[in-house]
Amino acid sequence: MSGLAGSAPDGKTDEHCRRRPAGPLRRYVAWYTGYRQRGVPPALHRGLPSPFLTLIFTLDEPLVMLAHPDPRQPPGEFGALLGGLHSAPALIAHDGAQSGIQVALRPLGARVLLGLPAGELAEIDVPADAVLGAACAEFRDRAVAAAGWPERFAILDEILLRLAATPAAGTPARVAPEVGWAWRRLLDSGGTVRVADLAAGTGWSGRHLASRFRAEIGLTPKAAARVIRFTRAKTLLIRQAGTPAAHDVAAGGYRLADTAAACGYFDQAHLAREFRALAGCPPSQWITEEFRNIQVGAWQPGDGP
Repeated sequence: MSGLAGSAPDGKTDEHCRRRPAGPLRRYVAWYTGYRQRGVPPALHRGLPSPFLTLIFTLDEPLVMLAHPDPRQPPGEFGALLGGLHSAPALIAHDGAQSGIQVALRPLGARVLLGLPAGELAEIDVPADAVLGAACAEFRDRAVAAAGWPERFAILDEILLRLAATPAAGTPARVAPEVGWAWRRLLDSGGTVRVADLAAGTGWSGRHLASRFRAEIGLTPKAAARVIRFTRAKTLLIRQAGTPAAHDVAAGGYRLADTAAACGYFDQAHLAREFRALAGCPPSQWITEEFRNIQVGAWQPGDGP
């Protein structure tokens, strides 16, 4: 388990704690992140595209969504939120206090844990209880009464293991092997494998692969590769922000050209364009906005809203 927790002398609380789920869940869930903030400055946070579905359980205040990846979806408040893969940023606000647990769900595990393919949640956010039912209220009630983050994570393990053991009736848990192979190949390559090579590897036409992949994952192989490359670039920027020269990173002094080359972009300008498209702002602005969160580990590689 990794994390940072504490109360400052001025009474502010800023806690963040990350843990991997129980062993049997790791094929479905990448990690849990617990957070609690009190008395910090009000802020906006960009929920960036990533290769994971996002499940958030709040503990106190509701999650305030000012904008969703699909601009047609109106703003709203959520006690628990479930969001699919997306290729545009979300915008979340808090007034100086927020608390909850974020769960990074693997798309290939959606059928088992959620009872539906990840593609049915593409580009949208929904109240989590619309999919998970009473499990959301059960978790919140038990988590609020729990002594700390280890106990809350253990409760989440218990509930998710139960869901995995009792898949929804009428929803096959099996993902087409070709889709699973193509998704894993994209992840392993950092989003740099050609879609034509993926199609050849599955024995399907490019059009058939795109259709089946999008229905299962929520993005086409080309769009998924784009998100995976972007996430890798964001990861490298975060790592640079955590170095002793972090103050230079916050000022825009990171090696964007090196990051572009490492992540398969044509050049620095290509990376900058992609960052604007997927994050809604240039890299320098995102680093400045999120610099404090990056320092304390609040938002790490692959994080969604």
